Amino acid sequence: MLYEPFTDVVMSFFGILNQFPLVLTIFLHTLIVLPMIWIYRQEKSRLEE
Repeated sequence: MLYEPFTDVVMSFFGILNQFPLVLTIFLHTLIVLPMIWIYRQEKSRLEE
């Protein structure tokens, strides 16, 4: 079985994320990878000047 039935009393954010590994992966990529790409581009343009 890929995911458990949602039996959380409080509709918690992490409870929802825990339902689907794909959602968790997308969430983490949005939180971590996108800022890294943004910082990388900033530093790259700063070095080129």
